[in-house]
Amino acid sequence: MTTAPASTTVRSRVAELAADLIKPWQNGYLADRSNDVAALARLRRGAGHSALEIPDLWGLVNTDPLHQQDEQGTALSDVTLNRAEDALYTTLTLWALHQQSRRTRMHRLGTSEQPGGLGAAVRRLMPTGGIDEAVLKRLVRAGMAPDVVSLSKRLSDLVVLLRRADIPLDYSLLAGQLYAWQWPGGREAVRREWGRSFHTRQPQETSNSNIDTGFDSDDRDAS
Repeated sequence: MTTAPASTTVRSRVAELAADLIKPWQNGYLADRSNDVAALARLRRGAGHSALEIPDLWGLVNTDPLHQQDEQGTALSDVTLNRAEDALYTTLTLWALHQQSRRTRMHRLGTSEQPGGLGAAVRRLMPTGGIDEAVLKRLVRAGMAPDVVSLSKRLSDLVVLLRRADIPLDYSLLAGQLYAWQWPGGREAVRREWGRSFHTRQPQETSNSNIDTGFDSDDRDAS
C-alpha cells in the first residue's frame, strides 16, 4: 500500500485546476454558448462513474497542468497523478450535474459569510432549527464510501438535492478534498472537514452543535 501523505501542494494544484476549468464552462453555459452547453452534457454522463469508463471525457478535460513539474523540477508519481486525475474528473462531472438547467452559478468559492463546503451546503437543505435525518444519512454514507466510484455515486445523490434547492457548492474545495480522501488517513480527515463544515453556523440560525453527524465513525460502509 502506498503510505505517502497527501501533499498539500498537490491538493492545491488539483483545487486550482478544477476552478480554472469550471470558470469558462460555467460562464459559457450561463451565456448559452453551444460549445459549453455540449461540454456540460458530456461531463454529466460521467457523474457516478470512473473516468476510465468514459473515454469521451479524456479529450475534454485538460489535465496537462498536472503533468508539469513543480517549482523544484519534480513530476508527480504515477500514483499521485492517478489520484489527482480521479479527483478532478469526479469533481467536474459532479459540478456539471449540479449546474444542469440552473441559471445561477452552482460553483461558488466559499466565504466566511457563506461557507461553500459540502457540509455547509447540506446543512442549508435542513429545515430551520431542525435536521432532515434522511439527507444527513446521505452525507454520512458519502463519507463512508469504500472507493472513489462509490463516493462519486453517493455525492451525485446529494448534488441532485442541492441542484433542486439552488444551493451552490465550492467545487475547488471539493476537488482538493477528493484528492486527499484517496490517501491513507484521508477519508477520516475529509469526513472531519465535512463535519466541521456542517456545523458552521448559518447566518439565519442558532447553533445546534449537539447534532451527531457520525463523521467520527470508522471506515465501515454505512449502506
